[in-house]
Amino acid sequence: MSNEILQDGIHALAPREKMTAAARKLRDTYAITPGAPFYQSEFGYYCIERWKNEGLPEDVSWKELFGYDPGASTGLGELGWCEAAFVPAFEDKIVEDRGEHEVVQDFAGRKLLVFKGRRSGFMPEYLDHPVKDMRTWEEDVKWRLNPSSPERFADLPKQMEKVKAAAAQGFRVVQGLIGGYMYLRSLIGPTELLFAFHDQPKLIHECMQTWYELAEAVIARYQQEITLDEVFFAEDICYNKASLISHDMIREFLFPYYQQLLNNTRARQIDKQRHMFFQIDTDGYANDVIDLYRGIGMDAMSPFEVASGCDVVSIGRQYPDLVMSGGVDKRVLAAGKEAIDEFLERVFPPMRARGGYIPTCDHGVPEEVSYENYLYYRKRALELGTK
Repeated sequence: MSNEILQDGIHALAPREKMTAAARKLRDTYAITPGAPFYQSEFGYYCIERWKNEGLPEDVSWKELFGYDPGASTGLGELGWCEAAFVPAFEDKIVEDRGEHEVVQDFAGRKLLVFKGRRSGFMPEYLDHPVKDMRTWEEDVKWRLNPSSPERFADLPKQMEKVKAAAAQGFRVVQGLIGGYMYLRSLIGPTELLFAFHDQPKLIHECMQTWYELAEAVIARYQQEITLDEVFFAEDICYNKASLISHDMIREFLFPYYQQLLNNTRARQIDKQRHMFFQIDTDGYANDVIDLYRGIGMDAMSPFEVASGCDVVSIGRQYPDLVMSGGVDKRVLAAGKEAIDEFLERVFPPMRARGGYIPTCDHGVPEEVSYENYLYYRKRALELGTK
């Protein structure tokens, strides 16, 4: 029998010549290759309606229009992102009519105050969350996070076929999931959660144990067939000056579950030689938690919100082995061409020389950014990032 390793993207990386150009480019980024061209992408958008009014064409692809690279990663789900991964979800329904407003229950069991007939495009007021104590947790919520629910894997054969085909072309296989803080906040509420850490620690640990068991079961099932390149937590654990909970609380209530999940996931990899990246996504002043998360293996981070004091050039120098994405000040994109030039010429050359950086807006592009300004930003981003 041949001892040759199958380079199918599962047992070993696909040969470089069989990777798409975008996949090679993205893998060079994660390898922190000095001087490599930037992988060109964007975080998201809140500006589309404005852009349509300002001439955004409908018959041209955004990749062509803005010079984005084609996709080079494929995602695995079933573990939530900004909300817990409920199966089944809560019933989405109107709870109360308040004239111009209405109270609705969303799929995550939260009560929201919204404009009547319009739930998107603005921040609702969160009135209530489903978990208040052990009783509400067990009766209303915990059973919705059952890892044995067959509905979670209903599309598994089709999903695995898609992921394997992408891996064979060099795509990075990324398991996204809701991080512990974001998960607890979606269950209990941002203010109520702060009291619960002190008053109901047993409830917090019970919720986190269920988080762990669900993530462990889902990821283990995927790993029977594929090798992961990254585990990516949606955490959002920072505000504009520091973390939203203390480092001691993070160590006590989150890290034991994170460490066990990461250890188990790495041990199950089919390709034992593959480095599995661990990425944290958090808005706010991320500097406060970088060392903390690096202590449990974090080696990628996003989106480095500039308004909260994150400077990717400074952070990149301090942590030369940290893969970074984000860091483009959304306020600068709204300010005009001169401001865009000044910012990009300060940030892009040193970050390209360093490597390991994907420039994107430091959150979704806001409505304040004109179509003209964004086109100019993309022109300059391509000039500084590819030539």
